[in-house]
Amino acid sequence: MFARYARRSLAVALFLVAAALGSVGAVSASAAARPYCGIAWGSLPKVNDVHASAALTDIRTGQHDCYDRVVFDFDGPSTGYMVNYADQVYSEGKGQPLSPAGGAKLNVVLLENAYDVQTGVATYTHQVGDHVANIGGYRTLRDVVFGGTFEGYTTIGLGVRARLPFRVFSLAGPGEHGRIVVDVAHRWSQ
Repeated sequence: MFARYARRSLAVALFLVAAALGSVGAVSASAAARPYCGIAWGSLPKVNDVHASAALTDIRTGQHDCYDRVVFDFDGPSTGYMVNYADQVYSEGKGQPLSPAGGAKLNVVLLENAYDVQTGVATYTHQVGDHVANIGGYRTLRDVVFGGTFEGYTTIGLGVRARLPFRVFSLAGPGEHGRIVVDVAHRWSQ
């Protein structure tokens, strides 16, 4: 009787071990499917169709652990943008092709001007086609090219290493100023 009880206990123990290993495998598969750094942005177009009278004053870039960042600074509140991957990025007004370096191109259209609407004076003085950021050594960003401004739209071509997830959002401040931020992930997943 003891032998039968011992065999049954051993069978139950082996079943429990197998079940535990199976759930660990399921957890590992689930962990592997989790987005890199918690990133779940995707690569589809991002749009906030709200025009503003704020003017672009600067374009800055930065590197983070999981993504590269481009910040567009404005002299007032700003929230409008249309950002998407494109085969070609064109300048505002004349529609000249821009050539940002990289394996993929992000077409960034800001729904704000790069000049003061009251005076017509340029607030961002780069010319169409100018490469406007020093991004040597960045993991994802390869180029930032100014595409000009025309009738409330300002275009910038971002060259990136490959078609990777990105997000876009606006921030208020500092003070009365505003910012629109584009983050491009270093990779899709772990």
